[in-house]
Amino acid sequence: MINRSLTHTLLAILSSVAILGAGISCKQQEKSTKAISASNMDTTVKAGDDFYHYANGTWLKNNPIPAEYSRYGAFEVLEEENYKQLQEIMKEASADKGATKGSVNQKIRDYYNTGMDTIKIDKEGMNPVKPVFAMIDKLSTPADLQHLIIEAHSSGINPLFYFFGAPDEKNSNKVIAQLYQGGLGLPDRDYYLSNEARSAEIRKEYVKHISKMFELSGLDAAQAVQYAETAMMIETELAKISSTKLEQRDPVANYNKFDLAGLQKIAPGLDWNSYFTGMGVTKTEEINVAQPKFIKGVAAMLSSVPVNEWKIYMKWNVLNNAAEYLSSNFDKEHFAFYGTVLSGTTEQQPRWKRILDQTSGSLGEAVGQLYVAKFFPPEAKERMITLVSNLKLALKEHIMNLTWMGDSTKKEAVAKLEKINVKVGYPDKWIDYSSLEIGTDSYFQNNVNASKSLIKRELSKIGNPVDRSEWGMTPQTVNAYYSPNMNEIVFPAAILQPPFFWLDADDAVNYGAIGVVIGHEMSHGFDDQGRQYDKEGNLRDWWKPEDSKNFEKQTKVLIDQYNAFNILDSLHVDGQLTLGENIADLGGVNIAYTAFLKAMEGKDIKQPVEGFTPAQRFFLSYAQVWRNNIRTKALMRRLKEDVHSPGEARVNGIVYNIPAFYQAFDIQPTDQRYLSEEKRAAIW
Repeated sequence: MINRSLTHTLLAILSSVAILGAGISCKQQEKSTKAISASNMDTTVKAGDDFYHYANGTWLKNNPIPAEYSRYGAFEVLEEENYKQLQEIMKEASADKGATKGSVNQKIRDYYNTGMDTIKIDKEGMNPVKPVFAMIDKLSTPADLQHLIIEAHSSGINPLFYFFGAPDEKNSNKVIAQLYQGGLGLPDRDYYLSNEARSAEIRKEYVKHISKMFELSGLDAAQAVQYAETAMMIETELAKISSTKLEQRDPVANYNKFDLAGLQKIAPGLDWNSYFTGMGVTKTEEINVAQPKFIKGVAAMLSSVPVNEWKIYMKWNVLNNAAEYLSSNFDKEHFAFYGTVLSGTTEQQPRWKRILDQTSGSLGEAVGQLYVAKFFPPEAKERMITLVSNLKLALKEHIMNLTWMGDSTKKEAVAKLEKINVKVGYPDKWIDYSSLEIGTDSYFQNNVNASKSLIKRELSKIGNPVDRSEWGMTPQTVNAYYSPNMNEIVFPAAILQPPFFWLDADDAVNYGAIGVVIGHEMSHGFDDQGRQYDKEGNLRDWWKPEDSKNFEKQTKVLIDQYNAFNILDSLHVDGQLTLGENIADLGGVNIAYTAFLKAMEGKDIKQPVEGFTPAQRFFLSYAQVWRNNIRTKALMRRLKEDVHSPGEARVNGIVYNIPAFYQAFDIQPTDQRYLSEEKRAAIW
């Protein structure tokens, strides 16, 4: 009902690999002279001992984390600039009293304005969800429960599991139905099952949070506690049958195709024909069940768990999804747990930022059109296309020079590389929001309408050819991604600005930042997951067995390095969970450096610029992108959940594997992080 981007976000997670999630502006700085500033460095630290702090140490000391952030770095600094840009768009739209009903401006205006009307929202309290609660109270049979699940999934609430359309992993030109595990209020199954102290603490606080939310809904304290324990009991049972994050990274294990009869046979506790019909989907000849064990378990639970307990679980799902769109008491309690307990953030973002984010998400490409017209310089797109072409040539050279890969596999790898599609800036055609109703009466209802519209649009694709012109991110998103099914790399407009991209900077700065991003995304096509897809985006093993063994041998070095990378006390990076991103980081830096050298042909690579040689500026540019201070709770959470390594590890875990870095900074065997050549990871 409420989580307007959940289906789309899950689709993006399953079908693509992004460099990072963050939002920053597309504003270009006037001069590039501050692209590399010695004032941000800490030269009391040796580059060979700790390059991350050598490059960023003074900046880290001078930039404590603001109360509203769980981490604060280059992304967040620029995110503040992006908010200013988007706020300008929102102010213009919200003041446009003459906007024609049904127009993009009218919808942006009314969405944003209703979200900012806190007086009206607080007056409504929990009234917006009372009709749903009344529906839940009437449940008496498993059939009633199934009907409610359909209503919830159609509206953006996702109890039990996710249902969406996505390309068939082995026939990437067709969209098929997809079922995926879900139903948990905590961000990972291990929080429910682990005996470690942090997980136990979070479980305790989570039950308290559920209880408080039920009290706000009108229950007395004793009943609220009982409801919280019931909801937690059901979620714990779901966690027990859920796959781990590592298991979810295996595309072969998560490809299990059934027809409707086959699905009904393995999971008879739910009437799947009625479910799909209720969701408006008739093309059910092909259904991928990512985690069959989970879907079987859920179907069994629908029969074994009493309906009265399911009613409590469903009410909790409604409250949890709706909290940010209800009165301030619900909103604040929601933040107190998810923002403070889980991530350590001490203060909520100002409301205008949160409503801006919601409007920009729900009307993504509508806002994107205005954003691009106002802030995206066309010359940035032209420069990017040239950079991408250069990076492709560099990666092809790397592939052809590999000593551990045979000729036939190299030929397939180059064919895949050459077929990678590149999207820069914004889509060639925009999403049509004409059927989405956005009014002035209710912020809550506007979110419901946006969710329903998104889900209907996504599910309508099932059974149809894949539209390869579509984008998985909006232009105003500061990120980039590689999609294995589409075999494409995508760079939204907002990432094409400092510190990633400078229109007037020297090649060293741009190749060390946006060049590495390009190389990172290309390398995802050949990481431990991406390498399992062919040039058409199909899940197919195109590797010779011996080459696969050699690849695993090469990546084992990187896994071991990151497993030994201590970040916080005894906590370390999970080298297996983060392998794909670490391969992409290592490949990105290596490939970008090769392309940088080609761009510098005929120039003096040792001639200092602002005190540093071009080679040094390349690595400093890379390091500054990942600088950030992070709260302890947020770091603990990311080490458990995130497939990306922390910023410090993305720098120090990579550069000491790269020969050019040793030459640039004269790294010696006596330096603390020096790695002998036989211990360095070298993949792409």
